[in-house]
Amino acid sequence: MTSVQSGGGDLRRSLELLWGTPEEPTRGPRPGLSVQRIVRAAIEVADAEGLAALSMRRIATALGVGAMSLYRYVPGKAELIDLMVDEVYGEDVAAAKAVAGDWRERLEAFGRQEWALYMRHPWMLQITQGRPMLGPNAMASTDVTVSAVDGIGLDEHEMLAAVVLLTSFVAGFARTTIEAMQAADRTGISDDEWWEIQGEYVGPVVAAGKLPMLTKVGEAGAFHSMFDSFEFGLQRVLDGLAVLVASRGGNAPPPRPEPPASGCD
Repeated sequence: MTSVQSGGGDLRRSLELLWGTPEEPTRGPRPGLSVQRIVRAAIEVADAEGLAALSMRRIATALGVGAMSLYRYVPGKAELIDLMVDEVYGEDVAAAKAVAGDWRERLEAFGRQEWALYMRHPWMLQITQGRPMLGPNAMASTDVTVSAVDGIGLDEHEMLAAVVLLTSFVAGFARTTIEAMQAADRTGISDDEWWEIQGEYVGPVVAAGKLPMLTKVGEAGAFHSMFDSFEFGLQRVLDGLAVLVASRGGNAPPPRPEPPASGCD
């Protein structure tokens, strides 16, 4: 995946659009556009065609307007991407606030919500956020997630670290899964052909008994399901946090078995 830097445009202008009340154009005919309409159209284009297809001209076509009219609302593509990311983060905030249960049940639900978000909007994984844009929806989403681990014995540093651990796992596993899903289209080689060609070279090594453990898991079919184990990983992350919570004297619910693997749904 080709990466795009969050906050790669005019930082102050992006923040003004995220947190302020955008001024409507004062010149020309009364517009039928809005920042919100442009952002939603851009998200639809990115969902359907990928981030590489996103351009101001393509969005204008989707809206049935001239490309130059978009610049009356958004300075450019970089700032628009900042708005798109924050808009997507806002999709699950209301649902997240409604999640009940103990800390583990809430984090479990949040992890699944984030996984589903990436499946809906895979282009989100192309936005590098080492320096994240602090938009209202992104902040609200993080705030509600941190609230799940408040009051269970962790200090503030540990609370934030627990959330970062969870979100990093979800994003990392989602990225690998989506890359695997898109590999055939990207390379022009089907999955069956991919493994068949590699088998021509790896097969003799396996037959010679030089890779006994990989042979063992391969014969069990584990390689065919290695990207179907999101639930397994989610539960193990939560198990690890439960150990920490217990060591702080907090309420650490016992581990629960994950549901059967269901692919990338």
